[in-house]
Amino acid sequence: MDRTPADGADLRRDELHASLSAPVLDTMNFLNEITMRYPDAVSFAPGRPYDGFFDTEDVIAHLRRFLAHLEEQGRTPQQVRTAIYQYGPTAGQIRELIADSLRVDEGVDVDPASIVVTVGAQEGMLLALRALTAGPDDVLLTASPCYVGITGAAHILDIPITAVPERADGLHAADVEAAIVAEKARGRRPRAFYVVPDHSNPSGNTVARGAREALLDIAHRHGVLILEDSPYRMVSPGERLPSLKSLDRNRTVVQLGSFSKTVFPGARVGYVVADQRVADGTGGTVLLADELAKIKSMVTVNTSSLSQAAVAGALLAAGGKISELNAGPAAYYGDAMRTVLDHLDRNLPAARRAALGVAWNRPEGGFFLAMSVPFRADEAALTRSAREFGVIWTPMSYFHPEGGGHDQLRLSTSYLSEAEIAEGTARLARFLEAESAR
Repeated sequence: MDRTPADGADLRRDELHASLSAPVLDTMNFLNEITMRYPDAVSFAPGRPYDGFFDTEDVIAHLRRFLAHLEEQGRTPQQVRTAIYQYGPTAGQIRELIADSLRVDEGVDVDPASIVVTVGAQEGMLLALRALTAGPDDVLLTASPCYVGITGAAHILDIPITAVPERADGLHAADVEAAIVAEKARGRRPRAFYVVPDHSNPSGNTVARGAREALLDIAHRHGVLILEDSPYRMVSPGERLPSLKSLDRNRTVVQLGSFSKTVFPGARVGYVVADQRVADGTGGTVLLADELAKIKSMVTVNTSSLSQAAVAGALLAAGGKISELNAGPAAYYGDAMRTVLDHLDRNLPAARRAALGVAWNRPEGGFFLAMSVPFRADEAALTRSAREFGVIWTPMSYFHPEGGGHDQLRLSTSYLSEAEIAEGTARLARFLEAESAR
């Protein structure tokens, strides 16, 4: 059989890894393309922090603060220089500061040795999935809709995914248990359940306190780990529910952390708390974190020492209290969410949106809300929205690993000014009116 690539090509797509044909890996590229093609459009797509909180001088101050911290610890000038310029420990050199922060801010008391500092939470997902899945019958459960990063990582690693659909009022623990039982009945081994419990990306939903306790109980009884990813906790206003890790009494939770929203995304620093004990086959045990570090040593070697230093300086400035560091941003993001909801209400009053068949939820924090619409909210509709009405959003179908969400879209509320929100919601309302009439 002729395997010659097409004219002008050096390789064939079907000879590359199958994940490269997975639609989820193209989602961000398409959104970036639409944004570049229609630069004057108001975009509700980026789930990124607001630029107004960043000052270039802060980075220099963070670095100086960390260098002073190392000197105060008794490091020599040579050791301080090495800490910044050289490869660092694979598991990270700011684990103690992260452990201190978790203790004062979240009531999570873990040994620094159980922490691995990663290149964002995304690397943490990759490390955890690779370590926890050993064979073709191992499966990952995810809440659905869910963040595309976890499904993309699973595709790259050839890990099957089973979706646990959220209901209208959010995730139900009983649905997670039913999925676990069903997978076991099929002869498969559910290894982990991935969830964003606080103001989820993309739905904006929050897992209730009772459901958190129930999830921990279910996971412990069935021998399934929970991958907790909660980047929006500290940038949301109001009282926070306890994290799953803070409620964890049986080392059931592997916590995926990130400083992208709370310090700044350009640092690309995250972490994994993996305090589970692993039998090493010789009668002893090692930490799961040690196993993750082995994988990391062959993936990124270590997380940038310079980036770690910048994040460490921010932690030192706040006394480890990321919540206090983000008091201003949390209030801002809460106001932004309320502003978007208020303008949606003005542009599409209750009677009008009921007539159109349009509805949305009302998160009290986080960066995202979900909207239901009476048409197929796909890439073709998004292109029409950007081209004809100057407004960009994200199709919710991107976030459903087993398909679905075709009549929903995601709106991000974090990155726009009040004037942009006012104009963008007005444009969105005109698009919804026109598209509903098609």
